[in-house]
Formats: sequence, C-alpha cells, structure tokens
Amino acid sequence: MEGKSSPDLESIGSGATTTKRSSGSRSRIRRDFLTRFTSSERFTENLEDWFGSLSLNHDNNNKPVFEPPFELVELQKFDYALEGISFQQLTRMPNAVYASTSTASVEANAYLAVEDFLHAAVKSLWEAFWSSQDEEEEFPFFVGCLFSENLKFYQAEKALALGRLDGLSATGVLLKNPRHPHGKWDHVLELALLRPEVGSFALEPSLLLLGEALFYALRVLISRSVSRLDFSQSSNCVFVLLVDLQYGGVVKVEGDVNKMDFDVNNVYESAADWVKKHAKISVSPVDRIWNKLGNANWRDIGALQVVFATYHSIVQYFGPPRHSIEDLAADHSSRVHSRRQERQLGDTGLSENGMFRLQQRTMSPEIVEVHEESSKIESEGLMKLEVGSVLWLEDSNYQKGYQIDQVLTNGTLPYHIALPVDEAGKSVFLYVGSPPSQLEPALEDMNLWYQVQRQTKILSTMKQRGLSSKHLPQLHGSGRIIHPGQCQKPSSGGRCDHPWCGTPILVTAPVGETVADMVNEGRFGPEEAIRCCHDCLSALSSSSSAGIRHGDIRPENVVYVTSGVRQPYFVLIGWGHAVLEDRDRPAMNLHFSSTYALQEGKLCAASDAESLIYMLYFCFGDLPDLDSVEGALQWRETSWSKRLIQQKLGDVSTILKAFSDYVDSLCGTPYPLDYGIWLRRLKRNLSEDHGKEIETSG
Repeated sequence: MEGKSSPDLESIGSGATTTKRSSGSRSRIRRDFLTRFTSSERFTENLEDWFGSLSLNHDNNNKPVFEPPFELVELQKFDYALEGISFQQLTRMPNAVYASTSTASVEANAYLAVEDFLHAAVKSLWEAFWSSQDEEEEFPFFVGCLFSENLKFYQAEKALALGRLDGLSATGVLLKNPRHPHGKWDHVLELALLRPEVGSFALEPSLLLLGEALFYALRVLISRSVSRLDFSQSSNCVFVLLVDLQYGGVVKVEGDVNKMDFDVNNVYESAADWVKKHAKISVSPVDRIWNKLGNANWRDIGALQVVFATYHSIVQYFGPPRHSIEDLAADHSSRVHSRRQERQLGDTGLSENGMFRLQQRTMSPEIVEVHEESSKIESEGLMKLEVGSVLWLEDSNYQKGYQIDQVLTNGTLPYHIALPVDEAGKSVFLYVGSPPSQLEPALEDMNLWYQVQRQTKILSTMKQRGLSSKHLPQLHGSGRIIHPGQCQKPSSGGRCDHPWCGTPILVTAPVGETVADMVNEGRFGPEEAIRCCHDCLSALSSSSSAGIRHGDIRPENVVYVTSGVRQPYFVLIGWGHAVLEDRDRPAMNLHFSSTYALQEGKLCAASDAESLIYMLYFCFGDLPDLDSVEGALQWRETSWSKRLIQQKLGDVSTILKAFSDYVDSLCGTPYPLDYGIWLRRLKRNLSEDHGKEIETSG
C-alpha cells in the first residue's frame, strides 16, 4: 500500500526542482491547516446559513434535503451477494429501554458494541470479497475509538480502562500499521459517530450532527491529499456512519479538496466555503440496525446500507475485489433452486409463454382435495402472454393495445414482439416488468426492473433531451397494464388487489434480429461487422452528446433491422444499465464489460467502445471460460498485450483492426473518443469495399 508515493510529496525526475518545492510547500500548508482545523463546533457555525437555505428549499419543494448515497436496487443486489456470508457481532448493543445500569455504563458498552459491529463487518467483507483461500493473509485493518483531545485512535477497552470515556468522539476503521499504533488520518477507511439523537435525524436533519460528520470527513479527505498511499480514483469520497443504540444511517461526502482555498488564518471559513461550493453530500434514510436484544439485523436495510458503505470504503484502498458482487449474487438462483428441492417444490422454470411458473410435486400418495377457488386465484396470478393474446396498456390519458406475435428471451429474461392494435403492419418490442404485488423480489425481478422501469427512464430522458438517431430505440409507449376485470384501485397512484395491477410495461421500436441470433445462424460476416461497428458508434455518439453512456453492450443488445427499410441497419437497445450520473453503475459482464468497469465499477470515456470491440471479437471466436473478475482482467491484459484482439479483427477487416488499436490507446484514460473521424472512416470503408452507402447520424 505504501509502495507508491504521491506527487505531492516527491518530485519525479532530476529536473523537477520547482515542482518539488511547490509540492512540498502545498503539503506543509495542508498539514498546517489540519493542525488548526480541530473544532467541529466552530466549523458547524459557519454552515448555519447554508443549512438554513437548504432546509427552507426542502420545506418549499417537499423533497429530501439530500439524496441517498445508494439506490434500492444496489442494496438488493448486495443483499443477494451476502447470502452465503456469515457476520458475527459478539458484543451486544445495550438497549436503553431495558438498561438498568448507569448512563455511563450504557455509553461504554455502546462504544464496545459499535467497535465489535464494525470489526465483524469489515472482517467478513474482507474474507468474502478480497482474501484468497489459497494464501495466508494477515487481516489488514483494526478498529479503534477516536480520542478528541489528541485526535488519536485507541481500542475501546484500553480507552475505557484509562477513564477516557468522556473524550471519545468517534469509532474508525483504519489500516493496520505497526509503526503507527494509534492510527493516521490518511489510513482511515470510514468513521462512525455514536450520538443519542440519530433516531430523530430521520424526521428532521440536524445541522449539529451533519456538521460533525462533515468535519471528520473533511479531515480524512485533506489527509489523503498529502498521503503517500496509492488510492483508487474513488478516494475523493468518505463515508461517515451515524449510529445510536438502535438506529443508523450513512453520510457520504464527496469532492475534490484541491479546489479548497487553504487559508491557514481562516481554516473554518475556508472549509465551510468548500462544502458550500464543491462538496456533494448524500444522506441515507435512518433505519434500525440493532434489535431490542442488542443483536445486529445484518440482513435488514439499516445494517445493509452501513455494511455497503464499508464495502465501498475497502474498495478505495484495495481496488476491486477478487469476487465481485455480481459473482456472489449470481449464486442466489441456485440457492433458491436448492431450497425448493429441499421443500419438494420442484423447479421454477419458464413456461411456454415466457413467464415463471412453479410446478409443485408431492411425495404423499394420499388423495388431496383441491379447492376450485384457490386454483382459480393461482391461475389468475400467472400472467399468460401467449402468441395471439392482446395486452392493453394505460399510457398517460389513453389506452394502447398490443397483440403478442412472438415470445423471445435475451438469454436471461423474456420479452415479446407485438403488433399495435391501431397500427397495422408495425411491430414493436414489448417488455413486461414485475408485478408490484410480489413482496420479496428475486434477482430476476431486479433485472426486470433494469429492463423495464430503468430503461423507460433512460429512453424518456433521451426524448426530453432531443436525441434523434435511427440507431437508438424509440419510445413507443410506457405505462401500467390494464388487467382483466374492474380495477378497484383507490386513486390514480394506488393499486387494487389484482396481482397484475400496477405491472409496468415498456414498448420500443424498431424491431430486429439480435446479433447473438445472427452469429448462431452464421449470418454475421465482415460486412455486417463493419456496419454494426459504425451504427453502434453512431448511437453512442448521439447518447454521449447528452451525457448518457450505455454500460451493457453485448450481442443480445444489438438488433439488425431489415423489415420495411431500403438499407438494413443496426440499433443499440438494452439501455437499462445506462449511466446518467456518477452514482449510476453499469452492468458487470465478465466477457463484455470494459476493463475500467470491472476495476472501478464505473465507465470511462472509451468504455462503451471497448465493450463494442469485445462484442465484435467474440462474434468471430469462442467465448473464453471466465469465472471471476480477476480472471476476466487477466484475460484482457494478456489479449491486449499480445495483440490477439487486433489480430482476430484484422482477419475480418483492416478498418476494425485499426479501430481496435485506437480503442486500446484510450482504455482507462479520460480522453474522449473521436466519433466523427471513425464514423467517416467506417462509412468510407463500407462504401468502397461493398458498394453501399449508409447514413451517418449522431
């Protein structure tokens, strides 16, 4: 971890004397700033006007003051990944309702419980995601309590034995370093503040509590800016946990401290000014962490979001894990299958109409009476979209009908080709989401959420931003299904008791055959590859102009449109995992995701183009056997360094080889792709080699 030095601390090269002086001066100024930046109360006083204006705006707009740091679907996927992981908190949190001991004793035991909770969380995460079973690795973290007088960390038991309970202000997870037994601030992964008023923070955000969280987060960020540690690119954010005897939440503070005016004579004004102008603050909902017996509810949302913050904190120091969240979450379906076998429920499979169906088996030879009423309810709960059936959609203030023409699958999820009732001769893609009546969504339902609700949001955003390209899908309709019988929903936003009520529907156009099907049938040749590359780049050019990146390019998400057009063309579909803002996460695919996506869980400027290269490469060769993120990254490193990708695509077309060389030079860099020049080259190549002209859009 300490092998690389920051340019702030050491110059590079013999001719960097000026850089060395300025860098060393900057480090001294920031260290001097930290020595004076010691009072959270004075810092908070400078935020009163800012917080007052935020609260006033919140009251007027009836919106939360701060957005949450995590989306619910992220927490659900993380929850599936943790199914096989054991967490063990041995020291129970004292419960104030039943506590018969003194207040001091309750507070002391609470610090012990918080310390034990954090230790259990970080140890289980490390062993499950990062540690190698084949190697004996020392656990690299320790948990300690912060003593406010000297801002050093001590283990809770030692601090309490020395009578320093009143001086404890926070609990931190830090890197273990024998040379610094009391910790260093740039070694802090995350901090937890034990405060009695956290439960009420959910109803009315407190500046006193938030200001203290911001104070400690800022100390960590500034310390990292002068550290010798080699951080990942996500090190410009800090997670601070807020906990009391029952509840907990997460504060995420993000921003570039290089934009701060480090005025050592006005440290609190400078820090407050940075928060107002440059910080992005996210605050999670406050939820219960500990039950009334003092045990942690590890799998409930309160503890889950705290553990998720700890996971991201580890990523900042150690990079992507050996086993990704997607890898571990993928085992959920097999666990469900095994559980159904244990309960003798049989298999859950796709029925002929593409919907999930449970076939129950019984081991009992006895004759069992079947009640007609219960059978009727069960049959109504299954949405049977068979070929020829008509589905009606409530879109805004009018209704649309679609007749199912084909039932398809993209490899994991069903979707349909349908015929609009009021548009003869037109075909559309129709996607059906999960009925909201399902109280416990499965992993398939999360994927359906991306396919329907999230993709609807992305396509609506494209439409609002005026994106127009024939290589992008067009939103034909979206809304809720109109179920059989009379709907008894109480209001326009409510639901009735029918299991279909409120089921979301997405309809897009145009319709085409997927590249995956073309490859399987041997109809994807060099001409199609060049045209596919051009058309997908055109789509990416259009979307990137509006700040939208795809994040899930693969053969199932590109279709070839031939019906009703003079010149066939490709359309890039499957925009459910698109990235609109920094907190969005792309899909993780061992074969098609970019290197940066696998390493950082984010997209760089050339990530979509890199995924496009992998897709074209695998269309002309076999998929390698990849079973982990580490293996996928190793395959990419070997393939690029040995130029295997360029050689394979060079056998298809010289223009594709040249484009892959260009993408290789951009992988992992912030430099944008020059769409214009490559669209022209690909178009010219098609025109000269194949005698066909194509349209260039985007």
